[in-house]
Amino acid sequence: MKKSKISHLNEWVQLYTDDLYSWAKYKLSDVELAKDLVQDTFVTAVEKYEGFKAESSPKTWLFSILNHKIIDYYRKKVKQPISKDIESFSGFFEKNGDWLENRKPKNWQLDEREKHLLDDINFQKVLKKCLDSLPEKWGTCVKLKYLAAKNGEQICQELDISPSNFWQIVYRAKLQLRDCVEKNWFNS
Repeated sequence: MKKSKISHLNEWVQLYTDDLYSWAKYKLSDVELAKDLVQDTFVTAVEKYEGFKAESSPKTWLFSILNHKIIDYYRKKVKQPISKDIESFSGFFEKNGDWLENRKPKNWQLDEREKHLLDDINFQKVLKKCLDSLPEKWGTCVKLKYLAAKNGEQICQELDISPSNFWQIVYRAKLQLRDCVEKNWFNS
């Protein structure tokens, strides 16, 4: 390695690690995974350093590498088998497709305090627990759509899934989330 390469990379580690880590932690909601992907980002930067043409800033280049690693991570997660997903969904309906009587969605009667649920720390804990209980693929789709505010087309491209598969996953995840919130918040 040339001295300039080493000095550049050392400088980038000092300047950009915190920003990269914050972004990865935000996108992944997993501290250890965020650390791993930031480390992988710098390993890739070392390997691809000669290809960096300084047409963009080093920070932009590093973020681009990190974002590709995050996308690759989510793609791998989505490719898991779906048998568990289907099992957790089947408890909502009769064999003929009608709602099970005790699983039909209910209208939530919210009091004044509950109209601001997302500001309630205890509700946030219940919601996080419910999100974490979703099958991985479902949780990934919901987090990208509703927490990262990505549109369906972007998510389908990132996760390499069809639009119909994506919307089916989101629908099932919302059913599961609703059921979980009803059990753990409204009925507790």
